Amino acid sequence: MKTIQEVVESTIRKTPFIEEALNEKLINVSSLARIILAEVSLALKKEVKVGAVMMAINRLSPASELRIRKNIKKLALDLGDVIVRSDLCDFTFKNTPSLLREIAKILTKSSENSDYFLTVSQGIFETNIVTSKNLQPFVNEIFEKETLIANVLELASITIKLPKENQEQSGVYYFILKQLAWADISLQEIISTTNEMTIVVKEKDINQTFAILMNMKLG
Repeated sequence: MKTIQEVVESTIRKTPFIEEALNEKLINVSSLARIILAEVSLALKKEVKVGAVMMAINRLSPASELRIRKNIKKLALDLGDVIVRSDLCDFTFKNTPSLLREIAKILTKSSENSDYFLTVSQGIFETNIVTSKNLQPFVNEIFEKETLIANVLELASITIKLPKENQEQSGVYYFILKQLAWADISLQEIISTTNEMTIVVKEKDINQTFAILMNMKLG
């Protein structure tokens, strides 16, 4: 049978923002205990007192979480070049047998000019294409017979070069995206390779996004 301590810990661990705020002493323990009281009681199938939940919260060990944060912050300081691209547009198409042939055409077209920006991400049911505005007419022409699910204009991207150690450290993406979530910046797309991460946002948010990422590099 689970203990109050175990249930409280698992409840709080599900919400990283709460865990961090607790470590920074930004949350009132009594208020948090009252908020999660019903969930704890339901999990244990018995009535639990607020005082017992408060004690469990106060006993939480931040050691592991703080160690991970410290390692991630060290990686953040080692972030490489930050490359900004503007005038982008985003297309999402339904996957069809003919779609791959059309993708090959747009890849060939993009190779003609180094100024073209193009990323292709294929999912199970749909394929996303983010491209520079000057490729938009070719996308419209090449994919004319395909099923367009969504199309968003006036976007910009920031590409971050990640240190090689990023593959061994959990939470790297969370640490970066958390900063943007706190700033209420909505993400249009996230595109990644082994050592690169590209974040696509609305053009109106690009300056704030860039400032947040540079502040991370500066520590």
